[in-house]
Amino acid sequence: MSEETRFTADSLRHQTEAILHAWGMTDATARTTAALMVETDLLGVESHGVSMLPQYDTLRTSGRLRLSAQPQLLRDGPATALLDGGAGLGHAVSAQAMQQAVDKARNVGIALVGVRNSHHFGAAGVYARIAQRQGLIGMVTSSAQGVLLVPTRAAEPVLGTNPIAFAAPVPAGSHNAAFVLDIATTTAAANRVKVKALRGETIPAGWVVDGRGEPVTAPQSARTQVFDAPDGGLTPLGGSETGGSHKGYGLSLLAQVLGGTLNGGAFAPLHRRRHGPGAPADVGHSFIAIDPSFFGEPGAFAQELDAILDVLHTTRPADRSRPVLVPGDPEARQQAERMRRGIPLPAALLQQIRGLAAAAGVEDLLQTAPPTLEEMTA
Repeated sequence: MSEETRFTADSLRHQTEAILHAWGMTDATARTTAALMVETDLLGVESHGVSMLPQYDTLRTSGRLRLSAQPQLLRDGPATALLDGGAGLGHAVSAQAMQQAVDKARNVGIALVGVRNSHHFGAAGVYARIAQRQGLIGMVTSSAQGVLLVPTRAAEPVLGTNPIAFAAPVPAGSHNAAFVLDIATTTAAANRVKVKALRGETIPAGWVVDGRGEPVTAPQSARTQVFDAPDGGLTPLGGSETGGSHKGYGLSLLAQVLGGTLNGGAFAPLHRRRHGPGAPADVGHSFIAIDPSFFGEPGAFAQELDAILDVLHTTRPADRSRPVLVPGDPEARQQAERMRRGIPLPAALLQQIRGLAAAAGVEDLLQTAPPTLEEMTA
């Protein structure tokens, strides 16, 4: 296990923004991107937050990622729109797309805004939350740049981790957190393997397999298998055919079709054959917003969902020390804890971020989080 240091969210946001700006992002785009990345870390989704900076650096220096890109509106209608991300990072264009979907849904009930020619956008759930915080339902699907998922019965990867996210609001002031489902369609996201490797933690059996379908659990071996080996890779959600991996495989294809193919985005294996591995990824995303007030009395949906969550929370657990949770609970708890104690960075990642800042000519802006009262009196 590696050592960790906790930093304030504000300083991590400023550090990330400064690095992105030094790499060529405009002020506004860097500010939005850094805020979304750090929000992801606050929610405990470490695999998709600031830990992505080294990978973004590799992509930009190879010419596959254009950080100076500005989104372009290609088509616009009452309930739909299509944006071109300009081969830049997907965070800012995705936030813009979801907000457009929300605005349109308020007028017509439901809207879909698509993005093409984008790149990695972090955690899908942060965009679904944009709709949820405004009282709407949000849904997000995306294709991916990586070819990492090994389909059921296959020996080599074909699909990406292709996420699906869904968020729905509860009444203001509810004791329940919003219902937010944010899942990779693999058993575990590739970047969770990366984070475990950074910490030197064993990879759970069933996350990663080699070309013979055998589990790979050693941290560095699993990372190599996922990111560098031509065969093997991540299992579909379910882990094995007997465990229902065909469902994860099908959901990954669904996210590819709805998030990528619908919007003119690429299917990574075909894209590589046609354009070569050095071309921009042309990732596609779809952002759907639904206004519940079009389908019932104002506030009725949130009240009913709140009651449903209450039933789930009071369901008798098999182990009384482990109460029943609903999607969104773990992230809400992580956010509260990390706002109070700071965001932990493993030593290896901290070294990488400081190296990137130095190479970009950016000063070290990170500030360690002050100890809490409980820590001082422990």
